[in-house]
Amino acid sequence: MELDALAFEHAPVGLAILENRIIRRCNRHFAEMFRESPDNCENVSLGEFYASEEDFQTIGERGLAVMRQSGRYQDERIMRRRGGGLFWCRVRGQSLTPENPFQRGIWSFADLSDDRPIVALTQREREVAILTCRGLTSKEIGLELSLSYRTVEEYRARLLRKFGARKLAELVAKLSGMPL
Repeated sequence: MELDALAFEHAPVGLAILENRIIRRCNRHFAEMFRESPDNCENVSLGEFYASEEDFQTIGERGLAVMRQSGRYQDERIMRRRGGGLFWCRVRGQSLTPENPFQRGIWSFADLSDDRPIVALTQREREVAILTCRGLTSKEIGLELSLSYRTVEEYRARLLRKFGARKLAELVAKLSGMPL
């Protein structure tokens, strides 16, 4: 096995080569993370591993806009394993075709479930949680999601209760898996 193939196959993170958000090839770590075999991941839409179809669409739109500027994208999101289990995942992507960012790219996936608990969240709560972790203010989140500032504050209050946090900094620490 050539060195580059060996490095891809045995990388300590999940790696996948995507074409138009379809998995063309993945390594063992990726397949194990999603409770699947590498062969059963090939030619499968990455959407099958998102928490919901809505997440697949909205995160895809957001990612495409960022990738058109830089060719790269990263976030932390909730994803779905085969069998339905949800987990937090750090995702990073690099387009190999800058003129059409989703045409072909290499993506890494890191399972954060040991550091970050899954709490039952609505679609909108997940979006607010993700944008909060990215450091956006309530006003910025409102603009991004077409919500009022007060509505974002209500979602943040729900997140504080669900995660047992007293203030926003504690919530962000819990969402990001940082020790308290």
